[in-house]
Amino acid sequence: MNPIAEHTLHLDPKVRQEARNRLLSAKGHLEGILKMLEGEPYCVDVLKQIKAVQGALDKVGDLVLKSHLEQHVASAAQRGDTDELVAELMEVLKYR
Repeated sequence: MNPIAEHTLHLDPKVRQEARNRLLSAKGHLEGILKMLEGEPYCVDVLKQIKAVQGALDKVGDLVLKSHLEQHVASAAQRGDTDELVAELMEVLKYR
């Protein structure tokens, strides 16, 4: 089996809860945007809500990336899968 496929998300329980809270906040903002769009909202109010969602998602992405770097990338040379992990990260980072 590919060693990369065996990697799982390792988050400290406090970090995992922080990520969960941020995602719930993003969900709330998304629901708020959908509700706003049922009416005639002010453009700037919608943009503020969109920015809040983006910020929450970016922070969760940072938490997951940090965990991946610490748990998997830092030990890639020892496992011998450095090239695969670098390629995988480059693929992900092109969307950031």
